[in-house]
Amino acid sequence: MELTNFNSGSDSSSSPTHKTTLLSIIFNKETKRPIISFLLILPLSFVLLQQLTPLQPLSFFLLTFSTNENESENENGTRCDYTKGKWVRNERVSYYTEECPFLDPGFQCVHNGRNDTGYMYWRWQPHGCDLPMFNASDMLERSRNGRIVFAGDSIGRNQWESLVCMLAKGVGNGSRIYEQFGNPITKHRGFLSLVFQDYNLTVEYYRAPMLVTVDRLPPNVSSGGPIKGAVRVDMLPHLAGRWAGADVLVFNTGHWWSEDKITKMGNYIQVGKTINMTMDIKEAFQLSLETVTNWATSNPQLSKAHIFFRSFSPSHYTNGTWDTNGTCRRETEPWISTSGFRFRFEPEPWSNAITVRAVEEMKRGGRNARYLDITHPTELRKDGHPSSHREPGTPPHAAEDCSHWCLPGVPDMWNEILYASLLSMNYNTKNSNNT
Repeated sequence: MELTNFNSGSDSSSSPTHKTTLLSIIFNKETKRPIISFLLILPLSFVLLQQLTPLQPLSFFLLTFSTNENESENENGTRCDYTKGKWVRNERVSYYTEECPFLDPGFQCVHNGRNDTGYMYWRWQPHGCDLPMFNASDMLERSRNGRIVFAGDSIGRNQWESLVCMLAKGVGNGSRIYEQFGNPITKHRGFLSLVFQDYNLTVEYYRAPMLVTVDRLPPNVSSGGPIKGAVRVDMLPHLAGRWAGADVLVFNTGHWWSEDKITKMGNYIQVGKTINMTMDIKEAFQLSLETVTNWATSNPQLSKAHIFFRSFSPSHYTNGTWDTNGTCRRETEPWISTSGFRFRFEPEPWSNAITVRAVEEMKRGGRNARYLDITHPTELRKDGHPSSHREPGTPPHAAEDCSHWCLPGVPDMWNEILYASLLSMNYNTKNSNNT
């Protein structure tokens, strides 16, 4: 498998989310004069946008001309692009409350002292269509005798806990839901598996922040040097064998792929038996997704699976970063819409384009794969983080958490989009020929 380098000149044409119907306009031989005008006006428009608004022109271009990779067909047969829309106030009861017994204490923001609860009462409204409400009973029935697996970092665990609590509302007797191995719900576990006994269903989470192995020093490297560990981009974690056989498999990664989390912590890239101390982070990320993709397309246990790669979940630190006193504590409302220039788009996360290409490679390999794009709706939700309202026992002057999400909260929307996507894919474990 070969993935195009993110920095190559062909990037925008090789990534489905960056392909545009604009190309068909530009190269239409029957409309030469409008084309010339368009090509002259476009760069001037970018300059004007940068001067008159705080919007990033590149992000505006990507948002405006993105394709229908993230469209799903509603029950009435219409297409719906869930990536563009606005947050609308909705005072309805949430899908669940903080009393859900499967929530990590670090995500229970009100219990941890947050006074405002408004962040719970916003719902994502796509432009020109509706996002289906999550139906726990329907999802449970569709998943009967099946497995739903999440593999990724702690923000993936955020989404897993959200889904577990959403599903639990469809079960009358809460005692019929339990952790398969008796483990407490905590971010410190390597894996967790919730059993929905009445449906013979497990909903599982596997901690794999980089989706590949982060290993100890190889035997031939001296412990006295700068190398403390290695990211083995060609090797999956030892628990990856348990991902196989899933009916729904949701991957995420990205937040750990940075200089701060790799080289500055003494971790370097390893390919085979060789440590590479100069490899670019983006190249290493690409190689890791190649490893995941090759595994998924060659594993016969995933031939019927519904595979998702979730896009990057933005953080919202101001006046610093996670380790330099960055904050989001004063944020109590979202930016409302992806249009109207009411907020500043950050540049498109570089990991998203590489992830999209990995999904396309899985499709070419015969897998039922989709890109679950939640980046732009999530970027608006600066109000949804735990900030200083972290788990009990956190030191008073500890860094704020502006990366994870309070629950109930934003990850519920991710699972609404996941559910809508599965509906459009005719997901049902009773069907032996799911497509």
